[in-house]
Amino acid sequence: MAEALDLHTVGDLLHHYPRRYAERGELTALSELPLDEHVTVVAQVADARVHTFNSAKGRGQRLEVTITDGSGRLQLVFFGKGVHKPHKDLLPGTRAMFAGKVSLFNRKLQLAHPAYELLRGDGDDAVDAWAGALIPIYPATTKLESWKIAKAVDAALPSAVEAVDPLPEALRDGRGLVGLSEALQKVHRPRTKADIEDARQRLKWDEAFVLQVALARRRHADGQLPAVARRPVEGGLLDAFDAKLPFTLTEGQQRVSREIFDEIAAEHPMHRLLQGEVGSGKTLVALRAMLAVVDAGGQAAMLAPTEVLAQQHHRSVTEMMGELAEGGMLGGAEQATKVVLLTGSMGAAARRQALLDLVTGEAGIVIGTHALIEDKVQFHDLGLVVVDEQHRFGVEQRDALRGKGKQPPHLLVMTATPIPRTVAMTVFGDLETSVLDQLPAGRSPIASHVVPAADKPHFLARAWERVREEVEGGHQAYVVCPRIGDEEEPKKKSAEDEAEKRPALAVLEVAEKLSAGPLAGLRVEVLHGRMHPDDKDAVMRRFAAGDVDVLVATTVIEVGVNVPNATAVVIMDADRFGVSQLHQLRGRVGRGSAPGLCLLVSEMPEATPARQRLSAVAATLDGFELSRIDLEQRREGDVLGQAQSGVRSSLRMLAVIDDEEVIAAAREEATAVVEADPELDRHPELRVALDALLDKEREEYLDKG
Repeated sequence: MAEALDLHTVGDLLHHYPRRYAERGELTALSELPLDEHVTVVAQVADARVHTFNSAKGRGQRLEVTITDGSGRLQLVFFGKGVHKPHKDLLPGTRAMFAGKVSLFNRKLQLAHPAYELLRGDGDDAVDAWAGALIPIYPATTKLESWKIAKAVDAALPSAVEAVDPLPEALRDGRGLVGLSEALQKVHRPRTKADIEDARQRLKWDEAFVLQVALARRRHADGQLPAVARRPVEGGLLDAFDAKLPFTLTEGQQRVSREIFDEIAAEHPMHRLLQGEVGSGKTLVALRAMLAVVDAGGQAAMLAPTEVLAQQHHRSVTEMMGELAEGGMLGGAEQATKVVLLTGSMGAAARRQALLDLVTGEAGIVIGTHALIEDKVQFHDLGLVVVDEQHRFGVEQRDALRGKGKQPPHLLVMTATPIPRTVAMTVFGDLETSVLDQLPAGRSPIASHVVPAADKPHFLARAWERVREEVEGGHQAYVVCPRIGDEEEPKKKSAEDEAEKRPALAVLEVAEKLSAGPLAGLRVEVLHGRMHPDDKDAVMRRFAAGDVDVLVATTVIEVGVNVPNATAVVIMDADRFGVSQLHQLRGRVGRGSAPGLCLLVSEMPEATPARQRLSAVAATLDGFELSRIDLEQRREGDVLGQAQSGVRSSLRMLAVIDDEEVIAAAREEATAVVEADPELDRHPELRVALDALLDKEREEYLDKG
């Protein structure tokens, strides 16, 4: 159990809740079986046939079993020597539980070599258990099937009475929640659906409340820290910059800027999350905050996740600022400051100069990758840290940068992947959130379409014609692929693997095919992460200058690339990207006055979840809506935990998206408890629960924000 499911104690096991409950003879609706996931189904054998086939190794046997739940059918296959026992056991009419990984073969879903447990009516102990109306189906693995976990839970369940209840009694009574041991009984061995509901309601509250208490304590502690107040100055850099902007700020940009200016003028550190639609002008808001800090005598640092991005931010900031970025140079304006770039691949001389400008305070603004965090980098007076693209930036890294100030600097975290409010409340619960939800005037609409390459090859041919038309109209296009193409090919294990997955399309191969074929005669270039930084920069500059018609790239272009003349993006193997990634990639076009076009190319069959995901992306341009869809599909393990800290998600019952009310209410209750008793002296049980939720690693993770 420790190895397969990371369960080490009786408590871990009791908090390993059933994923769902099967009623006798019910199968997960067959159309909804998730590809590549481990599932457990309860069904009846409809027929079983052995096929003999010839292969390189001689004659082989394959057993094909069809199971049904009355509403749909699913194929099981067994190979080789493994066919004899199931052939005897799985006679038509037999009922059983089957567990295995869902794969795709000849465009149909199947389970290969599933484990199974027969459901017989022959009076042994198992039958009494099976006769119960609700069979708990646990999250399981190949080594540990759901029915084995169920037996272990039976053994451990009596000790649930000793569980320490973290919810304060007043809260339980006020909200009408059952006690913890009762909830554990009901969730594992429910007699009715109402039992399950009671248990879930209660266990969701545990998770939401304990997490929110942890975050409320963070906010409370942060509120006690000192910071240097940075009050905006009149007639300084910021005013000069605003005066030369060729457009007016949107209402949203003005509102968010006010929130930020109020907070950096306070005596304790700002911790704010700035999220906005792709292209809503977050960089501009961040730049104005940086200028305000420079006006107040401090320095500002902006951290980007990749060199390409750091260079682009540097380029766009210096372009927007013009002579205001030429401090200490001839032709610089009198209020000007220096804007320096600091990345790992800079030459020694340039790097030395940049470090010197930071230490002396000559440079008011520095833009860089995590090279900024190295020990050698010293600031004169670091007042504000802006982190771009939070989800690619480790907590330890932000922490190290924060330690560069004499007092903690103000922190502004920007994310271009809009996050639903509840997720923001849970994952970034220690940050206040600002949202930019309107696009600046002059942005063009983007049309998005799914191109089913396997079902309708002529659609793909038409896609390349469309790219050609855009180029002939004086515009440019991106083609995005999941792989670069010079990696080692993964070894194929067997004929089954062969049929199941071809490698993802690669930049180098696709660029070659396009140049020789459908896009012959156009200027096609490639861009990917393994190129030398100078080469990457040169390609980007040529593309921005209009000397390249089509850029075939990996997701290096996902964030922040701004070429208003690019109007089309074709995303190959689009099903291999996440929803937010697709939304980011689509945001690379439609940045000028001409309408944008985004084509999502996929070979996945229509009914698959991957195709549904693509259709969802094509159907809406609203990033907040998409992030909800994304979460509903992926669940939030990725949001809390894995993607954030590499620690397994602590949420087992709470679904961040569906449980908005619980999370909001838990946040209020938690804030009240912490305000009244920051050290939780009056709530020893809650402290125990906090320690369990926040093992050392997580506590540090939260502490680092």
